Amino acid sequence: MKKLVFLLVMISTVAMAQRGHKDSNRIGIGAGLTQLNIYTDNFTVTPESGWIGGLSVRGNYYNNWQMSFGMFFTDSNFSIPTLKGLQQTQTNFKMSAVQIYIVPSYVAIEDHLNLEFGPVLQVNGKLGIDKDDENNLLFDQPGLIAKDIVDVSKINANFYIGINGGIKNVRARIGYQYGLTNFFGNLKNNDNVKLLGEKMKGNIGLISGQITIYL
Repeated sequence: MKKLVFLLVMISTVAMAQRGHKDSNRIGIGAGLTQLNIYTDNFTVTPESGWIGGLSVRGNYYNNWQMSFGMFFTDSNFSIPTLKGLQQTQTNFKMSAVQIYIVPSYVAIEDHLNLEFGPVLQVNGKLGIDKDDENNLLFDQPGLIAKDIVDVSKINANFYIGINGGIKNVRARIGYQYGLTNFFGNLKNNDNVKLLGEKMKGNIGLISGQITIYL
């Protein structure tokens, strides 16, 4: 994984350096908020807020087109209704992930507005939940408890679309990611899920808003 990231950084840096003019070869430091939803028929999901932050490199590619490479870290959250004893409550699930993207962007207004779209590679671990909530019974799947669904797919492919607007050195970056892969695909290996005989399927829906400072 480290070799892949290093290779992508080198390719992006070299390619952008060879196209240096106008608003080119800019390194950005960004941070902001997220709202994570999971589109699924298996559970009732409530989107919750989280955060995202990382680095990006943006440079001219061809005419009014630019390329952007970035690596971001995120802790994003969603909740599912559960039963804790006899009381119904919302159990929070945290997705901690690294996201790597290489996306083209169209320069709508030079130095002020870019339209971005392209693929995102996401690498994440198991979902995080509070220790006290691990044995909460899932309201929509009474045969399962909360910890039965934390071992989600570790590598996911998303598609990103967004806008990058502001002044030359400070931009607001607002985007939406849709998961192209089955986020719950790995749950088929859980013995309790197997007993249900139900296919678990879900797709990520992630809204993010960031402020990026370009150096």
